Amino acid sequence: MDPRIVDRLRCPVCAQPLTEVDAGGARALRCPRRHSFDMARQGYVNLLAGRAPHTGDTAEMVAARADFLAAGHYDLISTALTAAATAVVDRAAGAYPLVVDAGAGTGRHLAAVLAALPDAVGLGLDVSKPALRRAARAHPRAAAALADTWQRLPLTDGAAAVLLNVFAPRNGAEFHRVLDPAGALLVVTPAEDHLTELVDALGLLRVDPAKADRVAESLGGHFTPAASTVHRRELALTGPEVATLVGMGPSAWHTDPAGLAARVAALAEPVRVTVAMRLTVWRPAQV
Repeated sequence: MDPRIVDRLRCPVCAQPLTEVDAGGARALRCPRRHSFDMARQGYVNLLAGRAPHTGDTAEMVAARADFLAAGHYDLISTALTAAATAVVDRAAGAYPLVVDAGAGTGRHLAAVLAALPDAVGLGLDVSKPALRRAARAHPRAAAALADTWQRLPLTDGAAAVLLNVFAPRNGAEFHRVLDPAGALLVVTPAEDHLTELVDALGLLRVDPAKADRVAESLGGHFTPAASTVHRRELALTGPEVATLVGMGPSAWHTDPAGLAARVAALAEPVRVTVAMRLTVWRPAQV
């Protein structure tokens, strides 16, 4: 693992610094108190202090998501994040900026940001091992770690110049702790008209009208909003792509699979779908 990233990591058990060691022919990260964390041969490291509350996306879900993202359907997110991150990094301290993606998935958005920031390194955090296998290979300057966003993050105070959070849980206190005071938290959430054409046709969950308020509540006291923009694009999708898109969102956990498949099959192709994302830039508050 890139030593510039290891330097910012901390033991999830005792918060001591970590170093990379040879553990009987395999690589591991170890702290001075001998807590050791294996590095999988696929490139990611397990930095959980205990058991994860859930295992995240399955290998099948991750593969489908990777194909969908590779088709460029959500590149508007990467583009918006890249522009915002580029505007932030010069303000943050440190010899090299660290970009952390909390809930990184396959690492596609993190890789796009790193491609625009040649001096930066990146760390993707997720609870899904299949996702982390891809995130670890997403970019030459990126690493990946198994970590639970709801627990203490395995990072030193002020480690990150930029923290990405795309359709993922938010831990306001921990995000504030690990973010450089001059850095920024970039949060992507669905706008009210996100996938609006599919909501009635497929019986999907609607975007909560109070979504922005709930995000603000989760970050309140730790961050203040600096800017917010909405980005929209109309997609022309095949039936299988629609099924993958639905499977990437919360409706996948609340919809009968057989009934959903039948409704998707009845849609006329190409299926016109509005993608609408809100990107909010949050600055650390003085606490």
